[in-house]
Amino acid sequence: MHSTADALALLLAAARPPGGTECTPTLEACNRVLADDVISPLDVPPMAVSAMDGYAVRQADLLHGERRLAVSQRIAAGHPAQPLAPGTAARIFTGATVPPGADAIVMQEQTEVDPVTHEVAFLHTPQTGEWITAQGADIQRGAVILPAGTRLTPQALGLAASVGCAALNVSRRVRVAVFFTGDELTMPGEPLAPGAIYNSNRFTLRALLENLGCVVTDYGIVPDQFEATRATLHEAAQAHDLILTCGGVSVGDEDHVKPAVEAQGHLMLWQIAMKPGKPLAFGAVRRGAALASGTSITATPDETPDEAFFIGLPGNPVSSLVTFLLFVRPFLLRLAGAHNVMPQALSLRADFTQHKADRRNEFLRARINRSGGLDLFPDQRSAVLTSAVWADGLIDNPPNHLISTGETVRFIPFAELLN
Repeated sequence: MHSTADALALLLAAARPPGGTECTPTLEACNRVLADDVISPLDVPPMAVSAMDGYAVRQADLLHGERRLAVSQRIAAGHPAQPLAPGTAARIFTGATVPPGADAIVMQEQTEVDPVTHEVAFLHTPQTGEWITAQGADIQRGAVILPAGTRLTPQALGLAASVGCAALNVSRRVRVAVFFTGDELTMPGEPLAPGAIYNSNRFTLRALLENLGCVVTDYGIVPDQFEATRATLHEAAQAHDLILTCGGVSVGDEDHVKPAVEAQGHLMLWQIAMKPGKPLAFGAVRRGAALASGTSITATPDETPDEAFFIGLPGNPVSSLVTFLLFVRPFLLRLAGAHNVMPQALSLRADFTQHKADRRNEFLRARINRSGGLDLFPDQRSAVLTSAVWADGLIDNPPNHLISTGETVRFIPFAELLN
């Protein structure tokens, strides 16, 4: 079995972006990945502006002249400013253009206005540049403000808009085919036959894929039959970048995904030393591969065949969720051209004692309590989906390690894994 680190490194090294870009309106580009650098065509702010409501002055007028000045103009944000006449002040508001000749702003709380003459008495002598935001203080013309490979957050969209970008060149969406195996699976709304269960994984994985911006083709539930599984793989490979399956990747008599993939392509990874989620498979399915009985296709990772990537997830609901978040998510982000694909982990205190270690890398469902420590969900079995709803994230516990109360552990929040 591969370690989790080795398995992830293998997936990310193999992730070749399929290519293709599109120009999309900035308003519609959230969570897309930039294909080109965004270079600012202007300074931000494009002129010197006031950071306060107050009065624009020449500092020298307050150092060497009267500390009472007449108001020669009023400047609101979005309106032009005239040069400041010597010996006068300009009433100015936050975000307004600083008039030529002014070199400081005195905020209005440090002034008094004569109700008769309307002259302003200054109770404070400003420093040069006080409360003035210089032209280009935030962004300078020609600067790369968002590099290619950036996954666009709401604040990144705002930054692009601040330099006038109405549209952005982004990588095309990753096309994913997904299907589920298991004769026991039933869709919600249908009656449960004896031995049947509802297909919760379909809802979880579809939502995760759509949240990542993928174009999803859902082939539904495929019967537990080798030929049916193989035929679906063949069809799905034709127009998709990744085929994602759930269930059927173990070694039971009714687990047909692994042999079907090997008949239509090849596997580079099968089984990871982790809990939950050991039976995870990674490989590729040839496009146009023959479906004749007994045909076997072999390939090496160094080849560049026309093929779709394949990832097979385990069928237990927590196992499929955890393996998707830890392996499929970064793989899909890398396929989309994103540079930063790894979640940020926290170092937090364990407020529990673990009584049994496992030889595999464990990912334990835990929740942050009111004192800032971590509580452990009492039932960590891979079929207990309530644990994933209760939890705030996963404790990444090394193999053969017992966690003691008060120990600092590595915690990966779901907030990092679900965006």
